[in-house]
Amino acid sequence: MNNRLERVLAYMVAAVILVSLASFVALIAATGAGLGREEFATGIWPIVTILPLIGLPIGFVLIIALLVVSAVRRGRAAKDAGN
Repeated sequence: MNNRLERVLAYMVAAVILVSLASFVALIAATGAGLGREEFATGIWPIVTILPLIGLPIGFVLIIALLVVSAVRRGRAAKDAGN
């Protein structure tokens, strides 16, 4: 059960951070290509602009959750091994 939870958290961390970083790179490339402030306000660009602002903190919280779950599992394993 805990192994599955750790695996799901790890994949969620990877997906959220990779999507956020990809949108960050897309913003840098679009700015370098000459898109102005007006173009970023239309189409899918508002979502791409906001995604790193939301995704990276969520990824950080998921990393902390993964560390807590892993520490609890290791603590229980160590306690079981001592008995």
